[in-house]
Amino acid sequence: MVLENIDFEKIAKFSKPGPRYTSYPTAVEFRDSPEVKEQYFKELKSSTAPLSLYFHLPFCRSACYFCGCNVVYTSKAEKRVRYIDYLKRELDILSNYLDTSREVVQLHFGGGTPTFFTADELEEIIEAIKSHFPNFSKDSEISCEIDPRYFNEEQAKVLTENGFNRISFGVQDFDEEVQKAVHRVQPFDIVLQSVQLARKYGVQSINIDLIYGLPYQSLESFSNTLRETLKLDPDRLAVFNYAHVPWLMKTMRKIDETTLPHPSEKLKIFKKTIDYLTSNGYKMVGMDHFAKEDDELFRAIEKGELHRNFQGYTTKGGTQLIGIGLTSIGNGERYYIQNFKDMKSYESALDRGELPIFRGVKLSDDDYIRKDVIMELMSNFKLNIERFNQRHSINFFDYFRDEVEELKTFVDSGILKIDDKKIDISLTGSMIIRNIAMVFDGYMKKYRDSKKVFSKTI
Repeated sequence: MVLENIDFEKIAKFSKPGPRYTSYPTAVEFRDSPEVKEQYFKELKSSTAPLSLYFHLPFCRSACYFCGCNVVYTSKAEKRVRYIDYLKRELDILSNYLDTSREVVQLHFGGGTPTFFTADELEEIIEAIKSHFPNFSKDSEISCEIDPRYFNEEQAKVLTENGFNRISFGVQDFDEEVQKAVHRVQPFDIVLQSVQLARKYGVQSINIDLIYGLPYQSLESFSNTLRETLKLDPDRLAVFNYAHVPWLMKTMRKIDETTLPHPSEKLKIFKKTIDYLTSNGYKMVGMDHFAKEDDELFRAIEKGELHRNFQGYTTKGGTQLIGIGLTSIGNGERYYIQNFKDMKSYESALDRGELPIFRGVKLSDDDYIRKDVIMELMSNFKLNIERFNQRHSINFFDYFRDEVEELKTFVDSGILKIDDKKIDISLTGSMIIRNIAMVFDGYMKKYRDSKKVFSKTI
């Protein structure tokens, strides 16, 4: 499958600041509010949905300039030990609010660099989790993000012996000039050794993360990165659009903006990515993921059952996501909640015997309806309007009269089709899916003139 001819300059004109929609409302709307906490505690006690657990392990030895994650830079072992102690305290307190015997269908270690922790320390964290949450489903997805530069056999053994069946390796780019510019040099051989190690211990699914839009990248250089990546034979790939937000992330200020590729060049890179991967046995899944045809992500999008949350695309819909650790985000049916982002506040709350809640948002009825549209479009590139009307007891065309009118720009450009029963977004339209989703965002009007809230969509 090859993309149809694209007028890159025309599509590039759609480039403007916009959310990535890992949540709706987005994190920009999160507030420290009593009603948010009330909703959180209410759903912790009342929800019977399966559980998805996210643990943030925030430490890194040094900064990667492209990174937008909440990270603590250190090389001190005592900080790891102290953090594990506070994770255990958080689990103990959480157990007072939550029925921890509920089924767990997902567990994810993110960072930071989770393998900054030694094998024994990882074992200690996992034992604490399983002692609090004993009921993991037989087909649970247990995953970990790994920096290939920091991964050894002892860690691989601990992870796989404890059921970790998905590993995501951060690669970003194999070009040496690009790697130096973003302060993350990792030769191909190091990545290959880490992938082989994971395979040796029976990891069922390996994902490779790449980023396009980094300094000095070109169509030619990224094409080489794609060729090198497929030598690793990953089961999935995530190919992210670099979000340059130096007003939020200080390390990004070290990047020379004049070296960043133009939006039209980025589109050419992404088109090449789609063409190359789909010609080599992968299918496009959601906005920026690719999977082999036998992967459950691809099967989910075929059925229109793909879901999106802070951990990316998943087949595990209808879960309650519990975020544990510094700056972790969780969500339920009607709320998003985030832990404190600074270590002092995080620890102080736990010292008081309180959950380390920082901020969040309680979803209104309108938020709930718009979230459903946005997440469906972001995940499956289509919306079944008849099913949507039944689910919410509304008339889509009455409720979204202005939005439907605004969609005509995309219809006229051949980017999407809309009729009485459905919205269908073309493969070309998937390249600017964030722009399409923004039409349904009830908060965008107040940010329309602001250039320093979101990264550019292209």
